[in-house]
Amino acid sequence: MDVNMIYNKKIMSWALYDWANSVFFTTVMAGFFPIFFKQYWSGEAQASLSTERLGWILSISGFTLAVLSPTLGVISDRKGLKKTLLFGAMLMGVTCTIGLYFVPAGDWSSAAVLYGMGLFMASASCVFYDSLMMSVCREDQYDFVSSLGFACGYLGGGILFLLNVLMYVNPHWFGIADGVTAVKISFLSVGLWWFIFTMPLMLNVPEPHSAEERKSIGRLTVDTYLELRHTVRDIISDKNLFYFILAYWFYIDGVFTVMSMAVDFGMSLGFQSTDLIKALLITQFVGFPSAYLFGSMTKKVSNKHLILVCLGIYFLAIIFASQMSEAWHFYTLAGVIGLCQGGVQALSRSLFAQLIPPEKSGEYFGFYNLLGKFASVLGPALVAIFARYTGDSRKTILSLLILIFIGAYWLFKVQKPVRSRS
Repeated sequence: MDVNMIYNKKIMSWALYDWANSVFFTTVMAGFFPIFFKQYWSGEAQASLSTERLGWILSISGFTLAVLSPTLGVISDRKGLKKTLLFGAMLMGVTCTIGLYFVPAGDWSSAAVLYGMGLFMASASCVFYDSLMMSVCREDQYDFVSSLGFACGYLGGGILFLLNVLMYVNPHWFGIADGVTAVKISFLSVGLWWFIFTMPLMLNVPEPHSAEERKSIGRLTVDTYLELRHTVRDIISDKNLFYFILAYWFYIDGVFTVMSMAVDFGMSLGFQSTDLIKALLITQFVGFPSAYLFGSMTKKVSNKHLILVCLGIYFLAIIFASQMSEAWHFYTLAGVIGLCQGGVQALSRSLFAQLIPPEKSGEYFGFYNLLGKFASVLGPALVAIFARYTGDSRKTILSLLILIFIGAYWLFKVQKPVRSRS
């Protein structure tokens, strides 16, 4: 590992956007919004109705991003607007997040709109952020730099989430009237944190050079979907890239489903909300050093084989999850998820970057993010089908083994890219 990379201004400024952006996904998406939406903004509704509403918010936001990701990627490439579009998405996401502070009790529709737009903007900014990685480092640095970004994200998200949890549990420590006010202030803190820590990227990361594209954005949008078939054709014609895309589609679906349904699974087994919050914190703080560690290990072990190791651990963790009965079991599972989650995400991003042409990074990462969004459909659907026919949460979680196994099989077929892009 080249320690000097940590002190490279461009690399650290790029990685700090993960530190900035991850607080939305930690404090808002995974932490407080689902609970606050059910108890505060949908308090008079039946639990099943508020769950349905939240499900529609996530589905609409995710589907919209999946449809628009290729267009956003192509526009950022052709117009040389990666940083500009990232800043715009960040600014709108921050505005929506801060707006949650002002939504009164019972106004679930306003909360839904602001959260859905905030989630869309947070996710859309990652399309541009991911593609900027290729402009701050060489190909042989992708693994470390990608892992550094995820490590910063876990640490930054964990630090602010810990502070927000303390504000919620002990509001009087901070001179706050009650827990409701503490949660609202947490939304404010996320918006401010996200904005402030985006500035290093805006100031220090150069906009990649691109040929001037004179077509209008509207014409580019139409052309994007006409050209998407060419992108798909190029992917299919590149055996390595095609195998990786197949693998990623399956295994990341399993990983995301474990992430998104862990709290719901824990609640179905009767664990207390305090146990679930502690588990989220464990995942964050274990994820920080593990993402960094996996990036360092690529000097001796290929990123493909490290991903396979992580998937093997996930396989065993899912089996362990099906047998949980005590709170410490859930804490152990959270630690294992934190250990592998960052490694899988970071190394997948860097392996994908090694397999694609850098001059089309925005276009390809748009497809990469599209794939990630559409992939999040299969896992929950599989869980729902198993839940319907087995009626047993423990058996239901085992269905995810199918996705992990298929993903690992196709990843095993991926060969180290031979072309150099240093």
